Amino acid sequence: MSDGGPALDREDRPLGAALSNGRYAPAVTNAPTTDSADEAPSTAVVERVLAKAAEVLIIEASVDDLDRADARRTVVSGQAMTELVRLLAVVDGGTGDRCRCRGWPTILVFDTTGREIAQWSLHHQTGIRGLGNCDADLRDGPALTDWLAERGLTRSREVQQMLAQQATEEEARRGEWVKAAPSDLAQPAEAASHRETDAEDRLAELVAQRYPDPMKRILMLVAWAGFPARHTTTMGGTPWYELAPQRMVLAEPTELILDVLTRAPLTPSELDGAAELFTSFAWTTSPHTDIPESLKSALIAHVTATGTDPMKFQMRHGYGAELTE
Repeated sequence: MSDGGPALDREDRPLGAALSNGRYAPAVTNAPTTDSADEAPSTAVVERVLAKAAEVLIIEASVDDLDRADARRTVVSGQAMTELVRLLAVVDGGTGDRCRCRGWPTILVFDTTGREIAQWSLHHQTGIRGLGNCDADLRDGPALTDWLAERGLTRSREVQQMLAQQATEEEARRGEWVKAAPSDLAQPAEAASHRETDAEDRLAELVAQRYPDPMKRILMLVAWAGFPARHTTTMGGTPWYELAPQRMVLAEPTELILDVLTRAPLTPSELDGAAELFTSFAWTTSPHTDIPESLKSALIAHVTATGTDPMKFQMRHGYGAELTE
């Protein structure tokens, strides 16, 4: 797709732009030749470079995949260049850092001779690399995302929509985790879920104060630690704050933990938490007393009957390994 005029034939367009079959010609790609490598990124750099440009090729791929046949692309020239300058405005001075990913889409800038004078890449739909000695934040990333989508490069918008959905799911999950805490721990749990400074330490101190009886404290924490077993999101994984109850359990003496968990039948939530505990990295990678057979049997029966697929997988490769032998 082109912008600012009809698509040019291969003979008419600058060398290094799109071929007539829509692919990029890597053989004529030059390293960026702008003189901004040692200066801080700024909108002035964007304006200076694009003032020399005859054509800009934007490819929906990282710099390593520019010749990928299915990568969407758009060519910008003429009047559309003014709009591109506006959309690529950045927060002057840059971030002082460089994102570790390769970034996409890739923006290639060519002068009137077909020489590549700049190569930029967008990062996470919010930043740009190539304007200077570090990355820079875009002033209006969403506007650029919409502009690209209007020209057929929709992947940035799709990623933004996916990220928004994930953020909504993660926030809902965070709220449910706080609700799963005992009511007298809700406030410090809220702070811990936001990763506030020293919030987990304050939570642990309050747990010790309000649950001085070791048995009640461990059972409460184990039940709360079972939360991740039944809650998943499209992003997957377990947020660090959700492991706080488990970390507090692990701070207790091993013999005490096993004694408490074998004194009386456990509730479903407590069984979930125990299953998570005994398959955790911290437990399985450190020397511990073997799980009592009565507790192991209860866990196997519970997870086999009601566990999620991940719980059953962890069981088969942990305390229930003998089931596959």
